[in-house]
Amino acid sequence: MSSASTAAPARSSISLHRLGVLCGLAAGAWLGAAEAPTKFVNMGVSPFVITLGMVMGVFVARWTLPMALKGTRFLLTDLREKPHLILWATLAGMLWSVANTLTVFAIRDVGLSIAFPLWNTNSLVGLFWGWLLFGELRNAGARAWSRVLGGSAAIVLGATVLAWATTRHDLHTGSHSTMGIVAALGAGLLWGTMYIPYRKAYISGMNPLSLVTVFTFGELGSTLTLGAAFHGGIHPLMHALALARPILFWLFLGGFCWVIGDLFQQYAARYVGIGRGIPLSNTNQLWGLAWGALVFGELHNLAPESRGWILGGSLLMIAGAVAIALAAPPQSELTFWRRAVQRECDRYGLDPKKVEASLNAEDEAPSGGRSRWELLLPIASLGIFVWMASGTSYAPLPFSLFWMVLLLIATLLFLAAGGFWLWRRTRFS
Repeated sequence: MSSASTAAPARSSISLHRLGVLCGLAAGAWLGAAEAPTKFVNMGVSPFVITLGMVMGVFVARWTLPMALKGTRFLLTDLREKPHLILWATLAGMLWSVANTLTVFAIRDVGLSIAFPLWNTNSLVGLFWGWLLFGELRNAGARAWSRVLGGSAAIVLGATVLAWATTRHDLHTGSHSTMGIVAALGAGLLWGTMYIPYRKAYISGMNPLSLVTVFTFGELGSTLTLGAAFHGGIHPLMHALALARPILFWLFLGGFCWVIGDLFQQYAARYVGIGRGIPLSNTNQLWGLAWGALVFGELHNLAPESRGWILGGSLLMIAGAVAIALAAPPQSELTFWRRAVQRECDRYGLDPKKVEASLNAEDEAPSGGRSRWELLLPIASLGIFVWMASGTSYAPLPFSLFWMVLLLIATLLFLAAGGFWLWRRTRFS
């Protein structure tokens, strides 16, 4: 039902399947860029402080962007019609918070270039849940199954190669490389499970922009709880946060960028399913590899053989993700998708016509326009950005300015292309 195969009157010629693919690739670019500030963990900053700094940016972005794109009237109406999803969205936020904290530990122990591919095994977890709970790949045929299973095997093998290269060639000396690998794989497990509330929301017709405004309460609450528990209370945590004030803006910016990537990822999951959308967004591992290797020089001192193993493992994982993404759902599979949608409608008393209109990007914002006070939110967000930037000082973290600018330009191009076609085709539905 949420596919190009369920053709609907379009605002532009691009199909929902192609739009989902584009959103998945754009998500990869922005999710990859968002993790770059976590390199500050190598300067001795607490992983929980880094996560909390990013969540501050996430919290601001999750309110500012949906409000700017759809307005409060649309968001409140959407949430009021589907109140049961508020709990699911909060749970998803809690899973994200724990997973994101684990990624910081992983980056500290094995580096950004290695941690990215390992936690991207979330695509396998999401693939399993999509098949089990939402009818994805049911009756899809041998061709689709071979692509998905072959791609899954490639992802697992690629992750294994990278894990072996980490320990065999000792990229990070010391006894923490194993813990870093475990942390990265744990993050992948939690992020893959997080897509259950995502998909449940979308087959109920909830807009991704509505989902993320609730999502943020779960992630903020969990991050504060974890940080306070490991720092001995809320006051020591706030003290550690104050000590990190000179670099807080970069963490805040990373969280803001993460939300942009997450929104693209959610639209991908909405229109092509989690079993296909997650692997597409997992192209962020190439961006993570680029940021880690080119900008921060993580692979600079490695022998050619070590670099070859890392590059080969990364490319193998990407090949697997591409194979999965190209397995477009046939009509026989979409029948099971429709059953999952009908199940949600029956369970929660939803209007099937409204849900189908939402999945086909045909829903419209409620009449009445926007309130004037909505302008205050972007103004307040801009003020927070200025305040955060004003206390920023130079961090002694070596990086390549040339590669950083080049990667930023490429990331902005994905934002322009993805945002334009989302608006043209769906009006951000």
